[in-house]
Amino acid sequence: MKPDVAENVPGSSTATLFRARGLTKVYGMGETEIQALAGVDLDLGEGELIVLLGPSGSGKTTLLNNLGGLDVPTSGELSYRGMDLTQASEHELTRYRRESVGFIFQFYNLIPSLTARENVALITEIARDPMEAEEALGMVNLGGRLDHFPAQLSGGEQQRVAIARAIAKRPEVLLCDEPTGALDIRTGIVVLEAIERANRELGTLTVLITHNAAMADMADRVLYFSDGRVHRERRNATRAPASSLSW
Repeated sequence: MKPDVAENVPGSSTATLFRARGLTKVYGMGETEIQALAGVDLDLGEGELIVLLGPSGSGKTTLLNNLGGLDVPTSGELSYRGMDLTQASEHELTRYRRESVGFIFQFYNLIPSLTARENVALITEIARDPMEAEEALGMVNLGGRLDHFPAQLSGGEQQRVAIARAIAKRPEVLLCDEPTGALDIRTGIVVLEAIERANRELGTLTVLITHNAAMADMADRVLYFSDGRVHRERRNATRAPASSLSW
């Protein structure tokens, strides 16, 4: 599947990475059927920082899973650089996830018996053009904690190791599902600063799910979800630095 040349995001100078039209996702059958996505239309461009806001069950995580190739839509169009993700084989989706997408979740999923350096190196061993584990950890200000095990790190430091692991393969897409959900405010801001730096310095399209409306100010665009749809979009003229946020 060779990607086509990207188009431009409407109203933006960035090239389109994702295009979704009429995207739906239905779980279950018959009376137990749940429509998680109910006709999503969106374009996401290179280097953007996008915040997804909305209540639990509004479709944010389902959309993220579809964008990341962890799940496939029930119907509609979803393409990445012109590559049709709805028709991709499992082999093609695996390659796509490995080469193009970094994931950050609320829980860190680090291997307890490996150091910070070794946890990040797991990704660099399978990536196409990775940065060194030391460089990735340096980007999240953990250069002095390379040989510490997860149990020797705070929650915020563990999450920054997870960010380093995600960005070490230089992904074009970084998908973050409630990355500060288990952290206090001060630590959460440090984590957001690391995500912000990766977006800025690597040019990675960053999509961030949160329940915290204050994070909307750090985005290029904010998409408000409800009942499986994007009900409203807000475009910020300037992005507020994560360090300035308060909630």
